[in-house]
Amino acid sequence: MPGPTTLAMRPLQLRPRATAAAGPSRPRRGLPGRRLSLRPCCCRNVAVAATARGGKTKTAAEVVREFYDGVNRRNLAAVEPLIAEGCVYEDLVFPRPFVGRDQIVGFFGEFMGTISPDLQFVIDDISDEDSAAVGVTWHLEWRGRPFPFSRGCSFYRLLESEQQQPQIVYGRDCVEPAAKPGDLALVIIRGVTWILERFPSLANRF
Repeated sequence: MPGPTTLAMRPLQLRPRATAAAGPSRPRRGLPGRRLSLRPCCCRNVAVAATARGGKTKTAAEVVREFYDGVNRRNLAAVEPLIAEGCVYEDLVFPRPFVGRDQIVGFFGEFMGTISPDLQFVIDDISDEDSAAVGVTWHLEWRGRPFPFSRGCSFYRLLESEQQQPQIVYGRDCVEPAAKPGDLALVIIRGVTWILERFPSLANRF
């Protein structure tokens, strides 16, 4: 009798403890606590990623359009940040390229200060499929009318800056010549190549 009574009492004593330990109230308190402790980490990560994605990065074509718009408005402050510090800008009307942001901004500052604001660049076509290179065909208009000998094409290469916005690192402008030699240009090219074939060392002087 004492043995079975003792054995029968043990389950009765253990059941309340097991029920208290495995009762629904304690797990419910523990699980939400774990979720709440994880949520801030997830939210912070998502917020950082969303901020990185949400800060809209301009396309290369948009930067080039802003460049022309700034020049047309004679707004040097708008043009300057679009040009990289070490940019090289070739305008083939000039014998040497402009190197560095200061030189380039100085050139466009002189252009804006001396050319009538009625003379405006008009973009005829622009490539927008490449994220780092843009081609543009354009012409000049004076008060809405085409300006003579002003058709041109330009090429720009861009790289992402520290502010994660593209900047122009290289540019080249080719402008319609006022003098159009026509077939004479072929004669000149043929004559120059004839000379170079006989005196190839002359090519080193170009």
